[in-house]
Amino acid sequence: MCYISIPKKKRMAKGMFGDPFRQLIWSPAIYGESSTPLLDWYESPNAHFFKLNVPGYNKDNIKLEVDEDNVLLIKGEGGKEESPGKDIVWHVSERGGKGNFDRRIELPVNTKVDQIKAHLENGVLTIIVPKDNYPKRSKVRTINISSKL
Repeated sequence: MCYISIPKKKRMAKGMFGDPFRQLIWSPAIYGESSTPLLDWYESPNAHFFKLNVPGYNKDNIKLEVDEDNVLLIKGEGGKEESPGKDIVWHVSERGGKGNFDRRIELPVNTKVDQIKAHLENGVLTIIVPKDNYPKRSKVRTINISSKL
């Protein structure tokens, strides 16, 4: 996110609540920067669960990989929405599915990276990472995304 320093005099002139359009104007989505999908991470005694909001993407637009340092890399590519017409002017595009994103998650050492499963449904990517009682050194591997778990 882009932050701008505003001199104190100008901040005071904007009033108690500041400029209501400042957040909108400096939003990274307007400038086409990659965004970071929202993430939930929870665990059970047997696995870690990751849920990410990825609206507008299908399983062919998302790549999952675990590197040798046990870092889960989630990349979204493409997913562009068609323009509604040549006379249409976009002012804000924040709903997702409009470009590329990546997210890196350092996995705990007690994971079975060779048994990771991923599922994409209704714009939510669910990744299940089983736990291991005897952790091993990880290697780079690609994870397939299925329509059903």
